[in-house]
Amino acid sequence: MGLLVAAALVAVPLTASAQPKEQPKEINLDEPETPAEGTEPAEAPEAPAEGEGDEAGLGDICKIDPSACPTIDLNKEAAKDLNNETYAVQQIYALRYHRFEVNPYFGLTMNDQFVGHNGPGLAINWYLTNVLAIGVNGNWYGGLNTPSDFNFQTSRAARIGEPVTEYQWNANANFTYVPAYGKFAGFSDFIFHYDFYVLGGVGAISTRPIAVVDPDNRTFDWKPKLAFHVGGGIRIFFNRWFAAMAEVSDYIFFDELENPSVAQGRAQDRSTWLAEGNSFTNNVQAQVGFSVFLPFSWEYRLPK
Repeated sequence: MGLLVAAALVAVPLTASAQPKEQPKEINLDEPETPAEGTEPAEAPEAPAEGEGDEAGLGDICKIDPSACPTIDLNKEAAKDLNNETYAVQQIYALRYHRFEVNPYFGLTMNDQFVGHNGPGLAINWYLTNVLAIGVNGNWYGGLNTPSDFNFQTSRAARIGEPVTEYQWNANANFTYVPAYGKFAGFSDFIFHYDFYVLGGVGAISTRPIAVVDPDNRTFDWKPKLAFHVGGGIRIFFNRWFAAMAEVSDYIFFDELENPSVAQGRAQDRSTWLAEGNSFTNNVQAQVGFSVFLPFSWEYRLPK
């Protein structure tokens, strides 16, 4: 029995060593690989039928976002003609179209050396388009007219009184046009938006001469006169409805001046108090204030 077991143990390694080892296969990348003898080449997968790939793509989208399946037909959307519009300029930061502008300001005289016509004012504009507006503005000067030191010193040195006038109020109807707008960086990381505007209109101004030559006898009444208004300014926006503004306006009219001479024996005759003819006058003033646009917000309806 022991001899049989030993013979079996010796036979096993002899049988295993008699089997030939498999040699490594050489692969030539330049020649197509041929299938081994007795094996059939693998068949290429069949191409999907027309429409099956689209359905598979839709199925993938449905798995990601099921809510898109019943509302979007990618086949129909892909068949539509593309009409893309690309705008290189950013949308206007503060849209003016069909908005009111309320503009309180304070005016300072710039060109009259003899008397200052300073006073508050208010302008209200309605924008018919984004660049064109109609509106009104008015100034109040009553009680704020101030003769200058230059006028006092000149009159005392030359013994001659310079005819001057004082203003009471001014009102105008205007057209406003915005030819340009833009933006600039300030305070390192804050962007300010601004626009330039010009305006023109017609109105009235109430004035009267200041009695300088014969103040003991002469007193003048306020009289309204036809006036024309031209100007231009800049607005700097802090948000979409609030802006600081600076404007230079010229109010043009024909004014009446005091007669520099006194008629002999007719000092109290009112017909002799005014100088002959009218004086062409430019009342140029700097106006500084702020603008509030109403309503405060809006919705874009133009192409983006």
